[in-house]
Amino acid sequence: MPPSAGRGAALEALLQRCWWQRRRTALAQVLRPLSWLYAALAALHRAPWRWGLRQAERAPVPLLVVGNLIAGGAGKTPTVIAVVELLRAAGRRPGVVSRGYGRRGDGVLEVTAGAAAVEVGDEPLLIQRRTGAPVFVGRKRISAARALCAAHPEVDVLVSDDGLQHHAMARDAQLIIFDERGIGNGLRLPAGPLREALPARLPPCTLVLYNAPSASTRLPGELASRRLGMALPLADWRAGHQGGGVPLSTFAGRRLLAVAGLAAPERFFTMLEAAGLMIDRLPLSDHHDYAALPWPAGTAELITTEKDAVKLAPDRLGATRVWVVGLDFRIPEPLARQLLRCLEAQSPP
Repeated sequence: MPPSAGRGAALEALLQRCWWQRRRTALAQVLRPLSWLYAALAALHRAPWRWGLRQAERAPVPLLVVGNLIAGGAGKTPTVIAVVELLRAAGRRPGVVSRGYGRRGDGVLEVTAGAAAVEVGDEPLLIQRRTGAPVFVGRKRISAARALCAAHPEVDVLVSDDGLQHHAMARDAQLIIFDERGIGNGLRLPAGPLREALPARLPPCTLVLYNAPSASTRLPGELASRRLGMALPLADWRAGHQGGGVPLSTFAGRRLLAVAGLAAPERFFTMLEAAGLMIDRLPLSDHHDYAALPWPAGTAELITTEKDAVKLAPDRLGATRVWVVGLDFRIPEPLARQLLRCLEAQSPP
């Protein structure tokens, strides 16, 4: 690992420790003037839409934004997957648009199952492989939305993977995700994790889902249910054999290396241990690119997430056996009904 990468990882870890403590640390207080600057710049960026100088552009079909108020993951990607499945079960034909964080280039691209994560982003690629729904990426999400609808005229509703702060795109409903960490120390970036302040009240058709055992902010919302699915060999997972796999109890009594490149990898590790696995933890930075394999040479067997699996090619692994575990995520019925009502109100007769 280059020295600069090591310093960057150390700084990220330091900020994470600062952000997720309820008590505001000395570092948070030092960074607080920068958070005021961040808030001022965010308000300046939002002002043309708030003052009516610019109009948000509408997609050809109703659009739901799924996103976070915090930096880093709170369960947004599994929520998008669950929402797509919910819409499909309700008779809708959903598509997904995304910025494609960390990919090369800014242009509009369709995500296919055989695409490389470096070209389309790891999360859009995972969403496409899990759902089979049309997925387009682009820096300008409204351009991605129009391209998707032109290429797939059967699509009658769009889900935006992130984009709460993307003011140029109009939305018909919003779903805000929090995990058990809530809003951490309650400060804006970089002193805290907040991209924007917690609203005093929720706008119309803005819903809150807690990817947590209980509500972690003062906003009213519903609790998602989550559990780990079956474990599949990497080659089978990449081939789309989602229905197979072995239960996690298969691994009882043998020690595994657990690898996770997530914003909150400890959640994955804790769920594995709760399922009875004995693991050695290897946390990686969010969106880790796997340009080089991060585990020790000679590792016989490991278990990892779907988000990591989209970046692992079986032919690079040598004798290491990689198991992939997905997250089964369920949206509670009351929230599902509200969500469908918001989108149905905007659908053409």
